[in-house]
Parts: sequence; C-alpha cells; structure tokens
Amino acid sequence: MGEPLDILDALANAALPLWEVPEGARARLINLSENATYLVEGPDGWRSVLRVHREAYHSRHAIDCELAWSAALRRDGVVETPSVIAGRNGEAIQTAGHPDLPMPRHMVMFGFVPGEHPDESRDLSGPFAELGAIAARTHLHSMRWARRAEFERLTWDVDTVFGPDATWGDWRAAPNVTGAVAEVLERVERVVIARLTRFGKGPDRYGLIHADMRLANLLIDGGTTRLIDFDDCGFGWHLYDFAAGISFFETHPQVPALKAAWVDGYRGVRALSAGDEAEIDTFVMLRRMALLAWIGSHIDAPEPQALAPHFADGSAELGEAYLARMG
Repeated sequence: MGEPLDILDALANAALPLWEVPEGARARLINLSENATYLVEGPDGWRSVLRVHREAYHSRHAIDCELAWSAALRRDGVVETPSVIAGRNGEAIQTAGHPDLPMPRHMVMFGFVPGEHPDESRDLSGPFAELGAIAARTHLHSMRWARRAEFERLTWDVDTVFGPDATWGDWRAAPNVTGAVAEVLERVERVVIARLTRFGKGPDRYGLIHADMRLANLLIDGGTTRLIDFDDCGFGWHLYDFAAGISFFETHPQVPALKAAWVDGYRGVRALSAGDEAEIDTFVMLRRMALLAWIGSHIDAPEPQALAPHFADGSAELGEAYLARMG
C-alpha cells in the first residue's frame, strides 16, 4: 500500500520471466487491496493471475502455509481452489525487487480460474446457502487436516481486532469516528469482547478458516464453484466466515434472509447449535469493526476511499441495533 502503481506495474512485468510464460505476455492490474493482483495475458488466449504481496504483511513461510491448505482442500475434494504455477526454479513463491521499492516483494502465480461471481443484483439466498455448505466443509477439513507443526497464519480474534497491535489498526483512527458514533462503537467493543470471551475457543468453534469467504471470492463455471483468495486465511471462529461473507453490506435489509440461507447450507453439512447461531450477530460486529479499522489504515487505496464517507455512521447504526438485541 502507498507505492505508486507504475512501480508495482513495472515490477510485475519485469518479474514475468521468473515463470515459463509465453513470449510477449503482459501483466495488467485488476485489483488492489492488501496485495496487487494482475491478470497476465499472452498470445493465443493464455492467461494466469499474478499476486504481488504487500511488504511485510505475510512472511514467505506464512504464504507457503496458505498455499498448502488451499492445495489440500483441492486435493481432498473439499472445494475447487486455484492451482499454483511454480517458477522456473520449481518454487511456488518467487521474490523480486525494483530500484524504487525499499524491499523485494513475494509473488505467486496462479492458474487462471474461469467463472463468474454470483450476480449481486439477484436473490442471493442460493449462493449464500452454497457459501454455508462450503464453509462447513472447509471447517471439517481444517479440524482433521494434519498441518505442519510450524504453521504460520494470521489470527482473527478480539486481540487482533481490538488490541494495541491490531492487524488492521485501531478503528478509532478511521474517518468520521467522532462524537456519538465513537460512543456507540466503544460500547459495542466492550459487549463483543465480553460475549466472545464467554463463547470461548473450543475446537468445535475455532480453528483454521478462510476468513474472507465473500461472493467476490466465489467463481461459478457451469456446475462447478471455486473458492479463491486465501490471503487472509488464518485462525478464528468458524462463524467469522459468515460475517466475512457479508462484508461491506452488513446493513442491507436482505442480510437476515442471507443469514438464514447460510445457516441452512451449513447445517446440511455440519451440525450448528442454536447457541452458536444466536451469536452470529456478534461476529458480524467483530468483522464490521475490523473493516472500519481497515478503511482507516488503507485509506490510500481506492476501495477504502469510496467507503470512508459513510462507513462509520453505518457501523454505529448497526451497533445500536446490535446493542438493543445483545447488549
């Protein structure tokens, strides 16, 4: 974040010879968030996707752990995930620098995944039921998967959202968090921390999760649904995957129906107690507060800039309704 896009573009294109890509292939930016993501296009319709990692967000080992879980999900038939294209040296993770960047960047190239995102202008109950089923399958897999002893990924809990070293920063530093908005959100933080402390981190509730299972990370091609973008996968509560699924539209009136569809899809694969279901709104608030902090700490990127004017007010409105039910 904060690097001029022309420098990142130059780095991405200069690094392409690290892989066996067709002569004349070029990388074109298609998304900028934590990382810069490029569509690589070559002659005769050849395509791949290149991810240029943000400096110091994930270590090389953490990226390797992400790729290991994504590959295991695909290999074990849990859900289709993108394949990784190894570099000429046989390594999945490549590293390259640019004279105008302070540090080299890690990069991963993925096979191009065909498909379309679910149409958000239509009834989303069906896609959310499928999201719930996919989430349940990934949770069951992560509970039994024999991951390596030194497994490094992010953690998504009250300490990493609200603590002094929060992963995405302090929500209080986000735009427009003042006055009555700040007062409501301070109360929300206290209630969320208290409820999730009581909820606990038992292995049936907490473990390795995708943590960004939004419709934008589903690609549907014919009868096949693929799950992409495991960059935020890490350790958190299973129900956080629903909260991530409604990121940025938590206040939409369709959300209660989407929650019901997600729960139905989940229960079609794995049991979910009434007590767990009753706590889903707490995870929605945890995620919303994390996103508020993310907007503040990533305000130089286009998406946070577009969201910033109204996100704090919307968060307070959501928080007031949450406190009325749960506080």
